Amino acid sequence: MAPSRTGGELLAVSDLHIGYPENRKLVEGFVPGSDEDWLLVAGDVADRVEDIYWALRLLKERFSTVVWVPGNHELWTPQQDTVQLRGVARYELLVEMCRRIGVITPEDPYPVWSGEGGPVTVVPLFLLYDYTFRPKGAQTKEAGLAMAHEAGVVCTDEYFLHPDPYPTREDWCAARLALTERRLAELAPGTRTVLVNHWPLVREVTDILRYPVFAQWCGTVHTADWHRRYQAAAVVYGHLHIPRVNWFDGVRFDEVSLGYPREWQRRPKPPRGPRPILPVGPPERDADLAW
Repeated sequence: MAPSRTGGELLAVSDLHIGYPENRKLVEGFVPGSDEDWLLVAGDVADRVEDIYWALRLLKERFSTVVWVPGNHELWTPQQDTVQLRGVARYELLVEMCRRIGVITPEDPYPVWSGEGGPVTVVPLFLLYDYTFRPKGAQTKEAGLAMAHEAGVVCTDEYFLHPDPYPTREDWCAARLALTERRLAELAPGTRTVLVNHWPLVREVTDILRYPVFAQWCGTVHTADWHRRYQAAAVVYGHLHIPRVNWFDGVRFDEVSLGYPREWQRRPKPPRGPRPILPVGPPERDADLAW
Protein backbone atom coordinates (compact mmCIF):
# COMPACT_ATOMS: atom_id res chain seq x y z
CA MET A 1 0.00 0.00 0.00
CA ALA A 2 1.36 3.42 -0.92
CA PRO A 3 2.03 5.90 1.89
CA SER A 4 -1.02 8.07 2.55
CA ARG A 5 0.02 10.43 5.35
CA THR A 6 1.69 13.76 4.69
CA GLY A 7 4.23 15.61 6.80
CA GLY A 8 5.85 12.55 8.25
CA GLU A 9 6.30 11.20 11.77
CA LEU A 10 9.31 10.56 13.94
CA LEU A 11 8.94 6.85 14.81
CA ALA A 12 10.93 4.56 17.08
CA VAL A 13 11.43 0.88 17.79
CA SER A 14 13.98 -1.24 19.64
CA ASP A 15 14.83 -4.79 20.61
CA LEU A 16 13.89 -6.29 17.26
CA HIS A 17 15.84 -9.51 17.93
CA ILE A 18 15.42 -10.70 14.37
CA GLY A 19 17.32 -13.91 15.07
CA TYR A 20 13.84 -15.16 15.94
CA PRO A 21 11.89 -16.01 12.74
CA GLU A 22 8.71 -14.51 14.20
CA ASN A 23 10.44 -11.18 14.79
CA ARG A 24 12.10 -11.18 11.37
CA LYS A 25 8.68 -11.60 9.80
CA LEU A 26 7.35 -8.65 11.81
CA VAL A 27 10.26 -6.43 10.73
CA GLU A 28 9.66 -7.40 7.11
CA GLY A 29 6.21 -5.87 7.56
CA PHE A 30 7.44 -2.50 8.88
CA VAL A 31 6.47 0.17 6.35
CA PRO A 32 6.28 3.95 6.74
CA GLY A 33 2.98 5.74 6.48
CA SER A 34 4.66 8.62 4.67
CA ASP A 35 7.67 9.15 2.45
CA GLU A 36 8.89 11.60 5.10
CA ASP A 37 8.85 9.24 8.10
CA TRP A 38 12.01 8.87 10.14
CA LEU A 39 12.80 5.75 12.17
CA LEU A 40 14.85 5.63 15.38
CA VAL A 41 16.20 2.13 16.11
CA ALA A 42 17.17 1.98 19.78
CA GLY A 43 19.36 -1.10 19.76
CA ASP A 44 19.23 -4.89 19.99
CA VAL A 45 18.50 -5.44 16.32
CA ALA A 46 20.22 -8.84 16.46
CA ASP A 47 23.24 -10.73 17.80
CA ARG A 48 25.02 -11.41 14.49
CA VAL A 49 26.50 -8.77 12.22
CA GLU A 50 24.90 -10.20 9.07
CA ASP A 51 21.44 -10.02 10.67
CA ILE A 52 22.02 -6.46 11.87
CA TYR A 53 23.05 -5.49 8.34
CA TRP A 54 20.00 -7.17 6.80
CA ALA A 55 17.54 -5.38 9.07
CA LEU A 56 19.07 -1.90 8.94
CA ARG A 57 19.49 -2.02 5.16
CA LEU A 58 15.84 -3.08 4.76
CA LEU A 59 14.64 -0.28 7.02
CA LYS A 60 16.84 2.32 5.32
CA GLU A 61 15.33 1.35 1.96
CA ARG A 62 11.88 2.15 3.34
CA PHE A 63 12.22 5.09 5.73
CA SER A 64 13.43 8.56 4.83
CA THR A 65 16.02 8.62 7.61
CA VAL A 66 17.12 5.82 9.93
CA VAL A 67 19.04 6.47 13.16
CA TRP A 68 20.59 3.53 15.02
CA VAL A 69 22.16 3.16 18.45
CA PRO A 70 23.71 -0.09 19.68
CA GLY A 71 22.24 -2.27 22.37
CA ASN A 72 24.04 -4.91 24.34
CA HIS A 73 23.17 -7.66 21.82
CA GLU A 74 24.91 -5.89 18.93
CA LEU A 75 28.01 -5.68 21.12
CA TRP A 76 28.05 -9.36 22.02
CA THR A 77 30.64 -11.63 20.41
CA PRO A 78 28.73 -14.92 20.18
CA GLN A 79 30.48 -18.02 18.89
CA GLN A 80 27.95 -18.46 16.08
CA ASP A 81 28.84 -15.09 14.53
CA THR A 82 31.37 -15.15 11.71
CA VAL A 83 32.61 -11.76 13.01
CA GLN A 84 34.62 -12.36 16.17
CA LEU A 85 35.69 -8.78 16.87
CA ARG A 86 35.27 -7.65 20.47
CA GLY A 87 34.46 -4.43 22.27
CA VAL A 88 35.34 -1.15 20.58
CA ALA A 89 36.51 -2.90 17.40
CA ARG A 90 33.11 -4.56 17.00
CA TYR A 91 31.29 -1.30 17.60
CA GLU A 92 33.46 0.53 15.07
CA LEU A 93 32.76 -2.16 12.48
CA LEU A 94 29.02 -1.66 13.00
CA VAL A 95 29.39 2.10 12.66
CA GLU A 96 31.22 1.73 9.35
CA MET A 97 28.59 -0.76 8.15
CA CYS A 98 25.84 1.76 8.96
CA ARG A 99 27.64 4.54 7.15
CA ARG A 100 27.88 2.41 4.01
CA ILE A 101 24.11 2.01 3.90
CA GLY A 102 23.27 5.55 5.00
CA VAL A 103 22.17 4.85 8.58
CA ILE A 104 23.04 7.52 11.18
CA THR A 105 24.99 6.39 14.28
CA PRO A 106 26.13 7.99 17.56
CA GLU A 107 29.40 8.87 15.83
CA ASP A 108 27.79 11.03 13.15
CA PRO A 109 26.54 14.64 13.15
CA TYR A 110 23.23 14.87 14.95
CA PRO A 111 20.32 15.18 12.49
CA VAL A 112 17.54 17.73 12.93
CA TRP A 113 13.90 16.66 12.68
CA SER A 114 12.02 19.58 11.14
CA GLY A 115 8.60 17.95 10.89
CA GLU A 116 5.63 18.56 13.15
CA GLY A 117 6.77 18.82 16.76
CA GLY A 118 10.17 20.10 15.64
CA PRO A 119 12.65 21.38 15.11
CA VAL A 120 14.47 19.02 17.43
CA THR A 121 17.98 17.65 17.28
CA VAL A 122 17.94 13.87 17.37
CA VAL A 123 20.79 12.69 19.61
CA PRO A 124 21.71 9.01 19.21
CA LEU A 125 23.54 7.89 22.36
CA PHE A 126 25.85 5.00 23.13
CA LEU A 127 26.53 5.06 26.86
CA LEU A 128 26.46 1.47 28.20
CA TYR A 129 26.05 1.00 31.98
CA ASP A 130 28.27 1.02 35.04
CA TYR A 131 26.48 -1.09 37.69
CA THR A 132 25.29 2.02 39.56
CA PHE A 133 21.63 0.94 39.32
CA ARG A 134 22.43 -1.34 42.24
CA PRO A 135 19.95 -3.62 44.01
CA LYS A 136 18.60 -2.40 47.32
CA GLY A 137 21.15 -3.10 50.03
CA ALA A 138 24.12 -3.45 47.67
CA GLN A 139 26.74 -0.77 48.31
CA THR A 140 29.21 -2.00 45.69
CA LYS A 141 29.23 -3.59 42.25
CA GLU A 142 30.58 -6.80 43.75
CA ALA A 143 27.72 -6.98 46.25
CA GLY A 144 25.17 -6.37 43.50
CA LEU A 145 26.63 -9.10 41.31
CA ALA A 146 26.67 -11.50 44.25
CA MET A 147 22.97 -10.87 44.81
CA ALA A 148 22.27 -11.49 41.12
CA HIS A 149 24.17 -14.79 41.12
CA GLU A 150 22.37 -15.87 44.27
CA ALA A 151 19.03 -15.09 42.60
CA GLY A 152 20.07 -16.84 39.38
CA VAL A 153 19.47 -13.66 37.35
CA VAL A 154 22.74 -12.77 35.61
CA CYS A 155 22.85 -10.81 32.36
CA THR A 156 24.47 -12.66 29.45
CA ASP A 157 26.63 -9.56 28.94
CA GLU A 158 28.88 -10.98 31.65
CA TYR A 159 29.94 -13.66 29.18
CA PHE A 160 29.56 -12.13 25.68
CA LEU A 161 29.94 -8.34 25.95
CA HIS A 162 33.67 -7.65 26.05
CA PRO A 163 34.94 -4.10 26.77
CA ASP A 164 38.30 -4.42 24.92
CA PRO A 165 40.52 -2.45 25.05
CA TYR A 166 38.97 -1.04 28.24
CA PRO A 167 39.56 -3.08 31.40
CA THR A 168 35.85 -3.15 32.31
CA ARG A 169 32.45 -2.23 30.91
CA GLU A 170 32.17 0.56 33.47
CA ASP A 171 35.43 2.04 32.17
CA TRP A 172 34.01 1.96 28.66
CA CYS A 173 30.83 3.57 30.00
CA ALA A 174 32.83 6.38 31.64
CA ALA A 175 34.65 7.06 28.38
CA ARG A 176 31.38 7.17 26.43
CA LEU A 177 29.81 9.53 28.96
CA ALA A 178 32.75 11.92 28.74
CA LEU A 179 32.83 11.87 24.93
CA THR A 180 29.09 12.40 24.66
CA GLU A 181 28.99 15.25 27.17
CA ARG A 182 31.67 17.04 25.17
CA ARG A 183 29.57 16.75 22.03
CA LEU A 184 26.36 17.82 23.74
CA ALA A 185 28.11 20.87 25.18
CA GLU A 186 28.57 22.06 21.59
CA LEU A 187 24.82 22.32 20.96
CA ALA A 188 23.55 25.85 20.59
CA PRO A 189 21.80 27.25 23.69
CA GLY A 190 18.09 26.50 23.61
CA THR A 191 18.43 23.46 21.35
CA ARG A 192 15.59 21.00 21.92
CA THR A 193 16.52 17.35 21.63
CA VAL A 194 15.18 13.85 21.31
CA LEU A 195 17.56 11.60 23.25
CA VAL A 196 17.82 8.03 21.96
CA ASN A 197 19.65 5.38 23.97
CA HIS A 198 19.25 1.64 24.30
CA TRP A 199 19.60 1.68 28.08
CA PRO A 200 17.24 3.80 30.22
CA LEU A 201 18.54 7.20 31.29
CA VAL A 202 16.74 7.15 34.65
CA ARG A 203 16.70 4.46 37.30
CA GLU A 204 12.99 4.85 38.10
CA VAL A 205 11.79 3.05 34.96
CA THR A 206 13.48 -0.16 36.13
CA ASP A 207 11.26 -0.35 39.21
CA ILE A 208 8.79 -2.38 37.17
CA LEU A 209 11.28 -5.20 36.50
CA ARG A 210 10.19 -8.64 37.67
CA TYR A 211 13.73 -9.23 38.90
CA PRO A 212 15.02 -5.99 40.48
CA VAL A 213 18.62 -7.27 40.56
CA PHE A 214 18.70 -6.99 36.75
CA ALA A 215 18.61 -3.19 36.98
CA GLN A 216 22.40 -3.04 37.43
CA TRP A 217 22.79 -3.88 33.71
CA CYS A 218 20.31 -1.17 32.70
CA GLY A 219 22.08 2.18 32.83
CA THR A 220 24.04 4.68 34.86
CA VAL A 221 23.05 7.22 37.52
CA HIS A 222 25.14 9.83 35.68
CA THR A 223 22.37 10.40 33.09
CA ALA A 224 19.56 11.00 35.59
CA ASP A 225 19.26 14.70 34.72
CA TRP A 226 20.11 14.58 31.01
CA HIS A 227 16.50 15.07 29.92
CA ARG A 228 16.58 18.42 31.77
CA ARG A 229 20.17 19.41 30.99
CA TYR A 230 19.69 18.85 27.27
CA GLN A 231 16.12 20.13 26.94
CA ALA A 232 14.64 16.87 25.75
CA ALA A 233 11.30 16.96 23.97
CA ALA A 234 11.25 13.17 24.35
CA VAL A 235 13.49 10.32 25.46
CA VAL A 236 13.51 7.00 23.61
CA TYR A 237 14.91 3.80 25.06
CA GLY A 238 14.49 0.02 25.06
CA HIS A 239 16.26 -2.89 26.77
CA LEU A 240 13.55 -3.63 29.35
CA HIS A 241 11.15 -5.32 26.92
CA ILE A 242 8.29 -3.50 28.65
CA PRO A 243 6.82 -1.01 26.13
CA ARG A 244 5.27 1.87 28.04
CA VAL A 245 5.26 5.64 28.53
CA ASN A 246 6.57 7.44 31.62
CA TRP A 247 6.76 11.16 32.35
CA PHE A 248 9.57 12.82 34.30
CA ASP A 249 9.77 16.58 34.75
CA GLY A 250 7.26 17.02 31.95
CA VAL A 251 9.31 14.93 29.49
CA ARG A 252 7.85 11.81 27.90
CA PHE A 253 10.02 8.67 28.12
CA ASP A 254 9.07 6.01 25.56
CA GLU A 255 10.17 2.39 25.98
CA VAL A 256 9.72 1.14 22.41
CA SER A 257 10.91 -2.47 22.47
CA LEU A 258 9.45 -5.32 20.48
CA GLY A 259 11.07 -8.01 22.63
CA TYR A 260 11.14 -11.77 22.30
CA PRO A 261 8.24 -13.71 20.73
CA ARG A 262 7.45 -15.35 24.05
CA GLU A 263 6.83 -11.86 25.43
CA TRP A 264 4.80 -10.14 22.72
CA GLN A 265 2.78 -13.24 21.86
CA ARG A 266 1.20 -13.10 25.34
CA ARG A 267 -0.20 -9.62 24.74
CA PRO A 268 -3.84 -9.18 23.70
CA LYS A 269 -2.95 -7.52 20.38
CA PRO A 270 -0.17 -8.33 17.90
CA PRO A 271 2.71 -5.87 17.46
CA ARG A 272 1.78 -2.87 15.31
CA GLY A 273 5.20 -1.61 14.31
CA PRO A 274 7.31 1.39 15.32
CA ARG A 275 5.80 3.80 17.86
CA PRO A 276 5.20 7.48 17.03
CA ILE A 277 7.33 9.91 19.04
CA LEU A 278 6.62 13.20 17.21
CA PRO A 279 4.26 14.82 16.61
CA VAL A 280 2.83 14.21 20.06
CA GLY A 281 -0.55 12.53 19.78
CA PRO A 282 -3.54 12.41 22.12
CA PRO A 283 -3.11 10.79 25.57
CA GLU A 284 -5.04 7.71 24.47
CA ARG A 285 -2.33 7.00 21.88
CA ASP A 286 0.32 6.97 24.60
CA ALA A 287 -1.88 4.70 26.68
CA ASP A 288 -2.27 2.21 23.82
CA LEU A 289 0.76 0.05 24.47
CA ALA A 290 -0.78 -3.12 23.05
CA TRP A 291 1.80 -3.83 20.43
